[in-house]
Amino acid sequence: MPDLKTRETADSPEAFIERVENARQRDEAREIVAWLTEMSGSPPRMWGPSIIGFGQYHYRYESGREGEMPRLAFSPRKGNTVFYINGGFENYAEIMDRLGKYKTGKGCLYVRSLADVDKAALVELLRSSLQFMDMKYPR
Repeated sequence: MPDLKTRETADSPEAFIERVENARQRDEAREIVAWLTEMSGSPPRMWGPSIIGFGQYHYRYESGREGEMPRLAFSPRKGNTVFYINGGFENYAEIMDRLGKYKTGKGCLYVRSLADVDKAALVELLRSSLQFMDMKYPR
């Protein structure tokens, strides 16, 4: 089996955020860290070179592949901040309708700026994702 790239590291989330080129994105990343720390009850940790995660869970697939991943996570990437959402966007349709301007990928929510979205809806979506994780992978 290939080695997983997304692993918890000893790198500093604060130092990573300081290296984000866009000043607005740096400020937003600090705000998001505060939300997710409060929401998860866990401190931020780096997962791989660019993901800031909160808490963790152990997964095991039927194939035998297993590992650790963060319960909540985001990454300030060039051009967008990416939120990793669990539970499938179709399960959050009502929240997504209120969210504002965004794009999605298979479990990724891409937001150009927090000003483009309803922050209350985004926080609700993140809380819902964490609740899904708590049901699927109890602490």
